Amino acid sequence: MTFRNACGLLVLALLASLPAFAQAPLKEQYRRPAEIPFPAANPYTPEKAALGKALFFEPRLSGAQNMTCATCHNPSFGWEVPVKTAIGAKNEPLGRQAPTVLNVAWMEHFFWDGRAPNAEAQAKGPIEADVEMNLPLAEAVKRLGAIPEYRTWFGRVFPGEGITPDSIVKAIATFERTVVASYSPFDAWIDGDENAIPAAAKRGFELFNSKAKCNACHTGWNFTDNRFHNIGTPSDDIGRGKYEPQNVKAQGAFKTPSLRDIEQRAPYMHNGSVATLVDVMVHYVTGGGDSPSKSPLMQPVPLNADEVNDIVAFMRSLTGSKQVVTLPILPN
Repeated sequence: MTFRNACGLLVLALLASLPAFAQAPLKEQYRRPAEIPFPAANPYTPEKAALGKALFFEPRLSGAQNMTCATCHNPSFGWEVPVKTAIGAKNEPLGRQAPTVLNVAWMEHFFWDGRAPNAEAQAKGPIEADVEMNLPLAEAVKRLGAIPEYRTWFGRVFPGEGITPDSIVKAIATFERTVVASYSPFDAWIDGDENAIPAAAKRGFELFNSKAKCNACHTGWNFTDNRFHNIGTPSDDIGRGKYEPQNVKAQGAFKTPSLRDIEQRAPYMHNGSVATLVDVMVHYVTGGGDSPSKSPLMQPVPLNADEVNDIVAFMRSLTGSKQVVTLPILPN
């Protein structure tokens, strides 16, 4: 082999490897974090998380003692429920789909409209809401206080405080922050296993971050910008607009959901109105429905059927194996 031929082969090899080099910084943006962040005002302890798990599955935190947090946030369905909207205490459908508890530790706003500033405030809301669990926290304190084991557990986890409205929601929020999306084939690919996802998913990843512009809102490892957008989903619900009445673009806007474990979490959108991931893509390809407050990011996207299928393959790669969640043994 001549020197010229050898150099030519080297140049060809380098050119062939350029896409991988160029892709590396992009892939790094989606790498899973190594640790779960907990706030200084409510630090993690394993005992607190265990107590919070018991409370998450505790029916005595509902007025009729027939609901738990898991009623609407079922671990078997991506910590949601597989219906358009959850069913509340009055045995009637609620106005919105139950948002997932997955990756709560990385959220900046809570509920679809962002009305709660942290996981503690979020945990309080459904317990006291008359259409959801329908139990004032003052009554919850009395109920739990009548159970000796709960008095002991709260005394150990919250010394000097015991069972209070604040300690109840702090424990639940701590458990919820430990609920992290499963390690997915996509994560294995990010970590260097080129065979972890199919070629279609790799093409979908490229489209997601380029032509399709999905990454304008679904950013970072949790695939959300934690902001609010009106994406043209037909609905009379004003969403974030209730809390930003002067902001035109907040009317009908809802928080960008994470895409983690997305295949377990159908149906989609804030009102559960879209049945499949293909239907989700159709919504975005067409630019969504008409609305005077629709986000300027919502524009028709010229994707063909093969490209849509590639992006769906990519989104499916974000779902790992279902996590095994053991139910706690509740005290009598």
